[in-house]
Amino acid sequence: MDDSKAFRSTEHIDAIDRLSAVMVELRGAPLPAPLGDRVRLILFDLLGVTLAGARSAEMVELRRNWSAEPGFTHPIGGSAGTTVDTAAELDAIASCCLELDEGNKYAAGHPAAHVLPAAIAATRLASTPVTGSTFLTAVVAGYEVAARFGWALTRHSSWHTHGHWGATGAATAAAIIHGAGANEVAAAIDSSSALVQVAPWAVVLDGNFSRNLWIGGAARAGVSAAKLARSGMVHNSGAIEHTLGAIVGTLNTAKLTEDLGDRWLTLEGYAKQHASCSYTHAAVDAVQSLRSNAEWSVDDIEHVRVRTHSLAEPLFRRHPSSRLGAMFSLPFVVATAFVSDAIDVDSLNPTGTTFTSAELFSARVNVESSSELDALLPARRAAEVTIAFRDGTTVSATAPNPLGDIDHFPMDYAALRAKIARLVGDADATILEGVVDAIAETNDVATLLRSLPTH
Repeated sequence: MDDSKAFRSTEHIDAIDRLSAVMVELRGAPLPAPLGDRVRLILFDLLGVTLAGARSAEMVELRRNWSAEPGFTHPIGGSAGTTVDTAAELDAIASCCLELDEGNKYAAGHPAAHVLPAAIAATRLASTPVTGSTFLTAVVAGYEVAARFGWALTRHSSWHTHGHWGATGAATAAAIIHGAGANEVAAAIDSSSALVQVAPWAVVLDGNFSRNLWIGGAARAGVSAAKLARSGMVHNSGAIEHTLGAIVGTLNTAKLTEDLGDRWLTLEGYAKQHASCSYTHAAVDAVQSLRSNAEWSVDDIEHVRVRTHSLAEPLFRRHPSSRLGAMFSLPFVVATAFVSDAIDVDSLNPTGTTFTSAELFSARVNVESSSELDALLPARRAAEVTIAFRDGTTVSATAPNPLGDIDHFPMDYAALRAKIARLVGDADATILEGVVDAIAETNDVATLLRSLPTH
């Protein structure tokens, strides 16, 4: 055996063992106030976004044709009962299909959407009622593990961010809900990496709805890995070195435990205001700033120049034909920001008039990446927008981060509630709020979750 390979495997095994031990230590005591407050925001945001996604035309049609096996568990926003596993998958799909789900810039993706469906599924499958304290601890632990793997992973450029590193957090949450010790949690994390899906960027950019199932696959992988660990069929063998650390990309193992227990990436997530990939958001914010007091119209514009970081380069493609394709086309999203006051469910609907107007205007939008802006990553995900008018004048605006970022006007609870109320209506926002507020004190999370809106 190659000694260097053996050493690297030991590094991965030791890091996961340490990570698991710290996460298990969270159990049995109230969460520290910052983490407790943060998980409340994460739950409210993701449950609200999932309900909004479930009501989209795409999800209504998908559920109608899913031929789901009958059962007693309702997916959020669904009227027909099905099995726990199917409900979890449908919820996961709905959570990400509008690109409004909470994210984390250090993880370069969406930990919560990977973790919460698995935590809910594990709670519903548990042989005894799961308390709110255990559930919240599991979500925080799962989020932290997922975020740290996203932070430690340098993906090969052809891989999208969904469906692989997030499975580690899903496995953590499910294992903790099942009462696993540190060794079992480590085994679940490691084995989850052997169950991940191939997630090509090209599929996303083509607007293929299959992309929205990757998070569901990661949640399923996490729940399955927790079952494997509980049965003693797997252990922390270093599988992650060969999957996340070789096939998907490379892992900086030190980041898995860097400042562990002192720094919580869970506290450094962001809430999204625009229904598009977060790599478009800073540019949208700059456009909206320029339009806010403008005396000009789009007819006065000769062309628009957008500079942003290289992470957004896969989004430079044009001419989308679907909502998903539109959400991941930077020229199109920027064009939409010029012809619409909001990047929302309606503005990126391919059958709407805004979609047609944005497509026409996008011919005037030029995008490029900047090494200067790359140097600011990951703390700043900046964009600069310059408008050149037909009369020869120009005007510019720069956004250092998307609005809602932890470092740039993060959403407080009032702003988040307003977002959810806009998406699902005030009455359902109130129901969601009540469920989230009651979780900490409940002795039976699964029963409480039956109060979530189902139509």
